[in-house]
Amino acid sequence: MKKFPISVCMVAGAEAHRIEGALKSVAGWAGEIVVVVNDHVTDGTDAIALKYGAKVFREPWRGHLVGKQSTSDKCSQPWILCLDADEVVSPELRDEIQALMESAATPHAAYEFPRCTFYCGRWIRHGDWYPDRVRRLWQRGTGSWTGEEPHARLAVKGTVGKLRADLLHFSNEHIGRQIAKIAPYHAEFVRKRVASGRPVGWVELGFRPVWRFLRAYFLRYGFLDGWRGFYIAALSAFSTATRYALVREAQVNHRDPP
Repeated sequence: MKKFPISVCMVAGAEAHRIEGALKSVAGWAGEIVVVVNDHVTDGTDAIALKYGAKVFREPWRGHLVGKQSTSDKCSQPWILCLDADEVVSPELRDEIQALMESAATPHAAYEFPRCTFYCGRWIRHGDWYPDRVRRLWQRGTGSWTGEEPHARLAVKGTVGKLRADLLHFSNEHIGRQIAKIAPYHAEFVRKRVASGRPVGWVELGFRPVWRFLRAYFLRYGFLDGWRGFYIAALSAFSTATRYALVREAQVNHRDPP
C-alpha cells in the first residue's frame, strides 16, 4: 500500500493488551509512526510498537497534555494523526484520509471526525457518546495541545474541516474499569472549583444530574442503544452528581472546625 505523508503519534502506558489493533490499522499506509512509552512500563508495549516499524521513545509520565505534545513534536511528516492505544482507524476513515492526501488542495489546517465506542458487546451510536467528534488530524506546525488534565484538546491555527467516517474506540473493557475512572477524572475540576471558593448548591447536586440523564437518554436518543444506552445515561448522571459531591466534600473538609 502506498505510504502517505502522515506521522501517526501515540502516548502509551502498559498497553500491550490492546495497542496492536491501533498500530495494525495505520502501519500499512502511514509514512511514520511515533510512540512515546512511559518509562515505568515493562509489559512489552514498546516491543509491539517496534514490530510495526514505530520510532519508540521512553519518557517519564508528565500528564496527558505534556505527553501528547512531546510525541507530536517528534513527528517529521507534513501531517500528524494522533491516536490513543485504544483507538483503531476504520477502513472507511483510512480511505477518507487517503483521499484527502491525494486531493489537489487541503483547505483546512486540521480535521475532526466522529468516534464510535464499542461497549458491552455493542457499538454505541446515540446519547452522549456519539458522534463524540475528536480533532486528531492536522498539518504539522499548526496545532498544539491544551485543555485540562486529563482531557487534552488540540488548538489549531487555521480552519477545521470535518470528515464523516468513524474512529473506532475500545476504551472500557468492562463496566468496573469505567466506574474506577470517575473520581480520578474529576480531580482537576474539584481542585479548581474549590480554589474558586464558589459553593455547590442543590441545583448542581440535584438538577444537573437529572438533566444529564434526560438529555442523554431521551433528547439524544440513548434509548435506541438498549440497556447500554440506559446505563450510559445513568452513569453520566451519577458522574455529574459525584463531581459536585466531591467538591462539596472538599469544601466542607477545608472549613475550620466549629
